[in-house]
Amino acid sequence: MNGGWCALVVAKAPVPGQAKTRLCPPAAPRQAADLAAAALLDTLDAALTVPEAVPVVALAGQLTSAARRGELSGLLRRCTVLAQRGPDLGARLANAHADVARLWPGMPVVQVGMDTPQLTPALLRSVADDLHRHEAVLGQALDGGWWVLALRDPARARVLAGVPMSRPDTAALTRRALATTESIAARTETLCDVDTMADAISVAELIPDSRFAAAVRAIRTAAASR
Repeated sequence: MNGGWCALVVAKAPVPGQAKTRLCPPAAPRQAADLAAAALLDTLDAALTVPEAVPVVALAGQLTSAARRGELSGLLRRCTVLAQRGPDLGARLANAHADVARLWPGMPVVQVGMDTPQLTPALLRSVADDLHRHEAVLGQALDGGWWVLALRDPARARVLAGVPMSRPDTAALTRRALATTESIAARTETLCDVDTMADAISVAELIPDSRFAAAVRAIRTAAASR
């Protein structure tokens, strides 16, 4: 896409005992938080590598007790950081898009989470380019959710406030909610969100040189030595 667009990363502070708890066991809470931090760092790297993208992070929680808080703070200084607001995930997503629309009127948004560290700058740019031809782009995740939502007009994300999240039919429900107002393109890539240790191992194999893969190896090594 010609011109700038927002790379919006929706993230949760990777605090031990609060982040990636479904990985415990085999991971300890500290290790699970470290894995979440690695995933966020790799995702931020992808967003920050695209010159035409304006990097924005909608963050839940505080970094005070977060894993890798020094490294995260360094990358977040290169982003605009917005506090998440709303009673549930759907509302927080809608509000994050609304905040971007308020700060950068008319700027398209490509929104991702922190659970797909296999994301690449080329993939982000390709999704943004799809907005030449469509008002919205949705990429489904393997668990039935979605890994990316791109909107030419981010104000239209208000429909997300009524969509149940973290369900096997979340992508289908999101598509249905958007279809009332928009032309939607579906990405052919179906990415794996990292929710379980099996997911983490599968994703790590795709990006063996990443921070994320190193964190997965550390967990598996520690588990094998117990």
